[in-house]
Amino acid sequence: MLIKEFRVILPISVEERQKRWEQDLGITLTPVEWDRISQSPKHTSHPVDSKRWIKHSRAYAGMVVRKCVPFYIVFGLGSPLNGITSTFASKLIALACLSTKCLVLMNWKYQVGQLYSVAEASKNETGGGEGVEVLKNEPYEKDGEKGQYTHKIYHLQSKVPSFVRMLAPSSALNIHEKAWNAYPYCRTELLFLVTHNEYMKENFLIKIETWHKPDTGHLENVHGLDPETWKKVDVVYLDIADRTQVEPKDYKPEEDPCRYKSVKTGRGPLGPDWKKELPKKTDCPHMCAYKLVTVKFKWWGLQNKVESFIQKQEKRLFTNFHRQLFCWIDKWIDLNMEDIRRMEEETRKELDEMRVKDPVKGMVALED
Repeated sequence: MLIKEFRVILPISVEERQKRWEQDLGITLTPVEWDRISQSPKHTSHPVDSKRWIKHSRAYAGMVVRKCVPFYIVFGLGSPLNGITSTFASKLIALACLSTKCLVLMNWKYQVGQLYSVAEASKNETGGGEGVEVLKNEPYEKDGEKGQYTHKIYHLQSKVPSFVRMLAPSSALNIHEKAWNAYPYCRTELLFLVTHNEYMKENFLIKIETWHKPDTGHLENVHGLDPETWKKVDVVYLDIADRTQVEPKDYKPEEDPCRYKSVKTGRGPLGPDWKKELPKKTDCPHMCAYKLVTVKFKWWGLQNKVESFIQKQEKRLFTNFHRQLFCWIDKWIDLNMEDIRRMEEETRKELDEMRVKDPVKGMVALED
């Protein structure tokens, strides 16, 4: 078994779009207010409606705080709140949930960029019978965890090294990905299907666990591994602006953060010391994706070679993906989650057509 943790630092957070709204409205928004605006198509498209709603909300919330909170604390949700309108009660609940909202909103904007980039990258990798097939994309709730569940098949024929193609049956070149996105925590499992309904559960495992944190990658053991396991983890820092970390075949000038300048946010180009300078820039948000990759492949004579290849490929994928995410920021910065869900459904249909009609494209396996 081979375990690595990849840390990707990005000059991105939820704050950018919110700041532009605050400038347009002439007021400072609370996290609850921004959450309501960013999730509502009505408020997003009508700033005047948003300002009117905020004014009334603050008036209601003020009355709730002054008149109801002491009774709420002492008596719970009993008779003291009877007669209070549902609007008043909802404002009280919103205020009570403020700290939770702050935590969730820290990285909400990155989540939009992440999902947008996943959809676009999937199209870039699909064609000639290969690429991505989406089987399920639906909300889930289990053991108190809520999020979005996806089940995809990656048809990989030309995207695996020749020694794997020689040994593995054709069905094993189709990897099933099951992902639970409970942002800011995400969990992904990849499984080989060796027969129609049998996975290599015992002998093959790729598990990717990600925590998104509002820091610059200095936290240790964010995944809570036991001390002995954590000692064996190889921590790898990825720099989206370091071209030496990009395979020559993968390099595209339009996806180079060292050359890209965002019109909407003013971000970029990123210089050689951008990560060192980031904490000093109070007007520049930042975050880190901590991606723990566990690979287990039990096949005598091939275990070390295959596990090393997979970890190398994951590093390559993370590097390319986050370079794209940054350079596509002007395409996704104004989107909300409703836009993303609509885009995902459109992309699912496009992928089905592209696998049949388009030529093979995207990344191919690098041979040692």
